[in-house]
Formats: sequence, C-alpha cells, structure tokens
Amino acid sequence: MFTMPPSLCLIIATFLWGSSFIALKYAIAIYDPAVVIFARMLTTLLICLLLWRFVKRFDYQSGDWKYLVSMSLAEPCLYFLFEGHAMEYTSASQAGVLVSCLPIIVAVLAFYLLKEQLSKAIIIGFSLCIGGSILLTLVSPHSDQAPNPLLGNFLEFLAMICAAYYTVSVKHLAARYSPLSLIALQGLSGSLFFAPFLFFVDLPTEINSSAIFSILYLGTFVTLGGYGLYNYAISKISVLTAAAFSNLIPIFALLLSAIILQEVLTLWQWLSIGVVFIGILVSQQHAKQIKDNADPLGELEHINTEEPVKSSSVV
Repeated sequence: MFTMPPSLCLIIATFLWGSSFIALKYAIAIYDPAVVIFARMLTTLLICLLLWRFVKRFDYQSGDWKYLVSMSLAEPCLYFLFEGHAMEYTSASQAGVLVSCLPIIVAVLAFYLLKEQLSKAIIIGFSLCIGGSILLTLVSPHSDQAPNPLLGNFLEFLAMICAAYYTVSVKHLAARYSPLSLIALQGLSGSLFFAPFLFFVDLPTEINSSAIFSILYLGTFVTLGGYGLYNYAISKISVLTAAAFSNLIPIFALLLSAIILQEVLTLWQWLSIGVVFIGILVSQQHAKQIKDNADPLGELEHINTEEPVKSSSVV
C-alpha cells in the first residue's frame, strides 16, 4: 500500500512543477506551444492506458460529470493553454513567482465554492500578492527570455486561477476517484482539447532531442508524477494546507532558472518578489484567525479534533 507522507508528496510535486517551467521553456523554443502541450498530454494518456487496470478503479456517482468536466477544462485545458503561451512572453523565474498567488486564490475560491470562512489575513495577503505581481510585471525588463512580461505574466495569472479551481475540484472528487484515474481523465481531455490546434500551427519538420526529452519529462514526471503525488496528498489533508506548499514552486523555479537558464534578477524584481512573499506570510495567519474567531475563549479545546467534519460540496 502507498503510504508516503502527504507532506513529502507535496514537496516532490512542487519540485517537479518548479522544474516544469524550465522544461517548457526549452520545448517551446523549438516547437509551437500547442504541439508541446498536445504531445505532453498524449504522453500522459498513453502511460495511463498502460496502467488501465489501476485507472478504472473508481466509484462514479450521479452528477459527478459536472465536476469532472469542469475540473478537466480548468486543468489541463485552459491552464496549459494560458501557461504555454505565457512562457513565450515571460521568463521562467517570473512565471514561477506568480505561482505564489495560488494559495490565496485557492482560499478565495474555497470561500465561494466550499463556503469556507475568509479572514483578514487572507484578504490582506491576497492584496499584497496581487500588488507584488503587478509591480514585478512593471519593473521586469524586456529580454530574450521575457520579450513581453506584461502579457506573459497576465496569462500566467489566469493559469493560476485555473489551477486554484482544479485544486478545489480535486478535493471534492478525491474520496471517490484515485489519483491515477483523475490524471487519466486529464490526459484524455487535454489530448482532445489541444488536437484541433494542430491544424492551425506549423507542425515540426525535424526531431530535436532536447525538445523531445523536455516533452517526455513533462508528460511523465511532471504531469503523471507531480499530479499523482498532489492528488494523493490532497485526499489526505485540507485543501488550504496543500495549496500552501505551492509556495515552494517559485523557490525551485528560481533556483533552477539561475542554475540552468542563467537568468539574473534585478534588485527591483527581488523587491517585488519580497512583496509577494510578505503577502504569503500574512495569509498563513488565516488558520489561526479562523480558530480564534470560532473559539475566542478556548472553550472548545477539549473537543476531539480527530472527529470527522462534513464539508460542503463544490457548487
């Protein structure tokens, strides 16, 4: 039985996702983003077909199709569409930093979709993250790595909204569907969604080993491995706790960008990144504020916190 601790799963998943910016940057430098993403999703789908006896193990319930379809549309379809084109216009390090907004967006969606309570910390943190992201965009210089950071960072932010909705949806579905089943659905929906785009782009005329390796890495390690570990972890812990681990993605992305792509950040960019991280630190007070508001006198400390609590369904 698979018993890896959820925290370790999330650390490995965030490292893989942080590395995805580098691999994607390499791939789209050679092939059109639509080709790269289609090949990535097709790779994932083919591997899932080889593991079909594990994929088919799920307990479908009437009405789940709404959540399965919307989850698949959000990620991989729209998410990869936005992120794939974002990497044409912005640098891998800038895109990685914008991922820092994900936990805040998850909290906002959880408020509307799961009816979870928001706190002042979440609202202030969200504002700081958005402000820092805007500042990062304005002070980022144009370069070969980021020819249009304004457009690229905006597209990456839209991708984060899709990722946040995906996170909330997986939390709703994880009790009945295995991580591999949900990934197989992503591979199928992504392949079908991006296939028509191939008629409108220039198809590859030569095989580039670097780009091919990057695509295979994205389809296996990042999509199958990263999402598999993330989906498993989110079935074991709260959605906000899982989302908080995405703070590690920009750290891994920055480190890998500096090592592999030799990207150099300016002082103003570092200051912008600092504003984003201050927003994240402020938002981490959310759980404490919720607890204090619910039990200001500590009258509930004697209650067994292990007792299961029913959560609202995604609406």
